[in-house]
Amino acid sequence: MRLLRAVRPLRFIRPRRQFAQTESRPFTSPSEPMPWFIDPAEDSETAEHRQVPPHLPEPPDELPANIPEPIRVLYNKLSTSPFLEPSTLVAREPPRIPPGPALPTRKPKGRRRIRGVTYAGQSTLEASGGIWNWVVMAQVKEGTENRGSIESVVRVVRKTLLSFKPPLPLPPNSKRYMHSGWAMIDAGNFAVHIMSKQAHEKYFDNIETRPADW
Repeated sequence: MRLLRAVRPLRFIRPRRQFAQTESRPFTSPSEPMPWFIDPAEDSETAEHRQVPPHLPEPPDELPANIPEPIRVLYNKLSTSPFLEPSTLVAREPPRIPPGPALPTRKPKGRRRIRGVTYAGQSTLEASGGIWNWVVMAQVKEGTENRGSIESVVRVVRKTLLSFKPPLPLPPNSKRYMHSGWAMIDAGNFAVHIMSKQAHEKYFDNIETRPADW
């Protein structure tokens, strides 16, 4: 008894020349009218001017030219962290804090009548409005603040800053993390703030953190 062998179906093979002509042929020729669903203005836009899709992270902001090198290295390191929201990473000069109202005058007391008004004295703050020349701010992704994301970012910050020669003067690492969702690292002439979304809205909601005045 002879066994029947399965026959494979024949597949039509297109010639290479015909395939190349089909792929290189445009959808519409210059003489044909443009379809109604295509916007001519949108079609003429280049890739550089198109907006970033919402599912892709926005590119980080450009740093100023006079920023110190340790902050530049730290900024580039934090921009690749999976725990941070890329759009919240900011490295800038501290925002200028407007001065408060003047102290009210008061009558002199005692025998010395030299000073007839209240003297506030010289402020210890600099003209920029703070004790640091630069600040670095970043917010962890929502829902990860109770899973060790802030502590992980703090370890990356300390490891990066201590890798310089000589290392930056950092305070001892405290094992008692604050339960407010906000960690601050004092690096001498600049400070690093790592916070949750709730802490950002509570403590930094009225502070402009975007580098709009550069």
